[in-house]
Amino acid sequence: MKSNEEMVEYLISIGALKTQRIIEAFLNINRLDFVKPEYAKEAYENYPLPIGYGQTISQPYTVAFMLELLQPKSSDDILDVGCGSGWTTALLAYIADKGSVMGVEIVEQLVEFGKNNLKKYNFKNAKIVHGDKLLSKDQHFDKILVSAAAKEMPNELIDAMKKNARMIVPVNSSIFLVEKKDNELFFDEHYGFSFVRLM
Repeated sequence: MKSNEEMVEYLISIGALKTQRIIEAFLNINRLDFVKPEYAKEAYENYPLPIGYGQTISQPYTVAFMLELLQPKSSDDILDVGCGSGWTTALLAYIADKGSVMGVEIVEQLVEFGKNNLKKYNFKNAKIVHGDKLLSKDQHFDKILVSAAAKEMPNELIDAMKKNARMIVPVNSSIFLVEKKDNELFFDEHYGFSFVRLM
């Protein structure tokens, strides 16, 4: 695929992208801005690309699938765990234009890479910080996106969910939608995915 628009059209055609606001984010946030220069010619292909330090920018299909499950809204406060290149942070910042997005990345060199990529869009509602997945007790989010696979369900992230929040988290080779309705948790598992490990 030769353009961002072509990539988006493909994702729509296979049913990966359905929600208008998410489609708009994909059209307005160019994946090329988040890949390493040596992979520029492959920026729009439907597979992950290396960004260094054993990490990747995720396959477009997988990101579309996860965002459709997450269903981010305009006023959401969102946590983006393992944000890597900053692509998902930028997509979420476009959607949550009246909310906030905090990208968290544990690989220090990738924090700078992600920050520099995010600067291309001049978002006032998004930031990328260095740190592990553990949060202070007073931080709670409407939506949480995790882009690296945990070995088991991360309870500290469940604790960071607001009432009626949603979290998308890979556990081993499945993607889970976790919903908190009142104080009850609901889990929906989707099989057959591959992610780098959550450190």
